[in-house]
Amino acid sequence: MTQVPEASSAATHSDEFFEEHFAHQRVMAVLRGLPPAETVELCALAWGTGVELVEVTLQSEDALPSLEAAVAAAKNQGRIVGAGTVTSAGSARRAATAGAAFTVAPGFDPEVALASLDAGLPHLPGVATPTEIQQARALGFSWLKAFPAAQLTPAWFKAMLAPFPGIRFVATGGVDATNARAFLEAGARAVGVGSALADPAQVELLAALRYS
Repeated sequence: MTQVPEASSAATHSDEFFEEHFAHQRVMAVLRGLPPAETVELCALAWGTGVELVEVTLQSEDALPSLEAAVAAAKNQGRIVGAGTVTSAGSARRAATAGAAFTVAPGFDPEVALASLDAGLPHLPGVATPTEIQQARALGFSWLKAFPAAQLTPAWFKAMLAPFPGIRFVATGGVDATNARAFLEAGARAVGVGSALADPAQVELLAALRYS
């Protein structure tokens, strides 16, 4: 893949965003398929636990009201919310219009990445293979979402960091408070957790993981 200088520069700024926000914590909340009120409730729980980054997924346009409600709640509390499951240039633009502060994708798609960057949104592309990692790196990204982490296993992270030592992975997909530490110990820089926030028994464990 030919590296586009403008895209590479924008991707560098994107990486700086995630480097800054994950510098002092290692957990991102991922909220999927919830109505607006419940989304806002779990956002507040995440922020109260000390989890600063919250991603509300846009698996369909029906999820836009939940993202918009979360963005409004975030503004009231001086927080930010990102949009996840951004799989097209159109959804990247909708995320920007809704007020999302960043975008996350389940896979690597240069068109989606560039649309997010063009909209001024830091982007976290998803990868699951060495080829995707190399392509993302060629476009200028070093912060990547490894998905689905549970199926990839912690061993995958160790294996990928050998040829790609500069890559910073956010392990997402099947990660909760009971297995997150294994991914962090395997080299992931952060984890994305979803259903764990709805489980009171896991919330305290997540709080302990933030700085581990």
